Parts: sequence; C-alpha cells; structure tokens
Amino acid sequence: MINHFTVTIHDDNGVKQFKLHQFVKKAIIYAIAFIALIVFIGIAAILYLNDSVSDIENNILEVQAAYDKLQEKNKKLNKSIQDNQIVLFTKKEEISELSESLKEIENLMGLTPDENTTIEERINTTKMNSQHRRTLLQFIPSGSPIKYQGITSKYGYRIHPTKHTKEFHRGSDLKAAMDTPVYATADGIVEWAGYHKSSGYGKLVILEHNYGFKSYFGHLNKIVVKSNKFVKKGDLIAYTGNTGMSSGPHLHYEIKYIHRTVNPYWFIKWGAENYTEIFEKEKKIPWQSLITATQHIKVHKPTQTLPLSLREVQSKGK
Repeated sequence: MINHFTVTIHDDNGVKQFKLHQFVKKAIIYAIAFIALIVFIGIAAILYLNDSVSDIENNILEVQAAYDKLQEKNKKLNKSIQDNQIVLFTKKEEISELSESLKEIENLMGLTPDENTTIEERINTTKMNSQHRRTLLQFIPSGSPIKYQGITSKYGYRIHPTKHTKEFHRGSDLKAAMDTPVYATADGIVEWAGYHKSSGYGKLVILEHNYGFKSYFGHLNKIVVKSNKFVKKGDLIAYTGNTGMSSGPHLHYEIKYIHRTVNPYWFIKWGAENYTEIFEKEKKIPWQSLITATQHIKVHKPTQTLPLSLREVQSKGK
C-alpha cells in the first residue's frame, strides 16, 4: 500500500521532486474543500445581506414616507390648533362683550347676579325678568293715555278751577286739545262708560285692571267703549273734551290702588326704560309682594308702546 506521493516542480534551475505523505494530501484536499465552503458561505451571506439591506432600504423609504405624512398631518393639526385658538380668542372677546352688555341690562333691571352664575343662567334670569316686566306693564297702568303735552294740574292739594276752593286733586290733568284720542294704559274691563254727574268728571270711563288697580279718564267729549267690555292696553277708549266741572279741554287721569288714589305721574312715566324707578317713588303699593305673586304669569303677545314714548314723557314732564 502506497502511503506517500511525489510532487514534481519544474523551474529554471531544473526539476525538483518532493515526496509527501498521504495524510498531507488529505489535509490539503480538506483545506481546499474548507476554503471552498467558506467562500460559498461568504457568497451566500453576502447575497442574503444584500437582500436584507434592500429590504431595510425599502422599510426606510416606507418609514420616511410615513414620517412625511405624519409631518404633513402635524402641520395641518398645528394650523387647526392655531385657527381654533383664534376662534376661541374671538369667542372669548365676544363673551366678554356680551357679559358687559348683560351687566348693563342687569343694572337697568336692578339685578345683581352671583359671581359664580354662568352667562347662560344670567341670560335666562334676564329673559325671565324681562318677560315678567312686560307682564306687569301690560296689566298695570303704565305710559301716557294721550299724546303727552304736559300736565296743567298736578296730583295733590290745589285751588279748584271752578269752585275756587282748596281741595285735594286726586289725579293729573293732562294738557290736550278737544277730541284728542285717549287710549287704555293697561288691559282691563270697562267698569263705567258714560256721564258721571256726582263726581264732576262729566263723561267718564273707568277701567278695572288686575291686582287692585283702576284708571279714571274724565271730562271726555266722546266715549267709544261700553261698560262690561274688555279692552287691551293701547285700545282707543274715548276722545278728550270739556264736560263736567271743567274750565277747558283736557284729560283728567286718575289711578287708584284698592280704592286709594296714587300719583298718576309716576305711572305715566313708567316703562321698560325706567322700570324700577316707580318702586322708589310710589310707596303706597307693596311692590315686592306684587312682583313675587306675579312671577309665574307671562304675556305671550304684549301690546306695543302707547302713542307716546317714555322718553318724551320724561323730557316734557319734568
């Protein structure tokens, strides 16, 4: 059995021979095979890594695209936040202005809301209070019954124009030409419509209103309503004249509360613009009790203003 082999090498110096053992031969073959295996594995690894790198690059591109989309969404979100901040700032300014305007209205109405009261609650309170005021102004005499030209004789003691004696004047004599239209100053029922000799008022209309109030319109020339008929605030009831104990054309306007006369001037001036003033001026009426008892009552279709605005009464009546 041959256990070695000869390796011959030719060069310029001649021929050289080397005898190698069979083991060395195997070692060389194994080394070559191992190297070849290493090279194969390396090539396979390189190919695998190339594919992995390609996948990673694709993933990076996808992540970059997702990042770009996220950046775009973030820009839109920031723009939306800025727009909402502008809107919120504008709304805050509007609410502040509304609060100030509401405060002015509350001051006019005599309301003092709590610091913790919300805008919505304040608006509802103001709305309810406004409805209640319209109710009282509809049912209780308010405003001038004729186009206001001034008062010729005030409520209180005076020298009677025909008797020439000192007497208590239970109403206000409103300056008026003959046949000036006279209007109801509140909803009510006609208690009297005709000539009233004993009072000296001549042709007289008496209206009975809610809550104990009555209004008297004296020295009339012509009456256009009948007894026991209902009238609404602003309805035409008569025309001014000079009947009864009168020294000239005018309207005697008188208001009673539970059979007691009150100064009609404050009721002539009374309106939405100076709603609370009468509570201080006219002390004979228990206003707080009246307001509390009527808070649940609402007028669905209140009468509009009388022929004369409150501002005219205030400016001419002073």
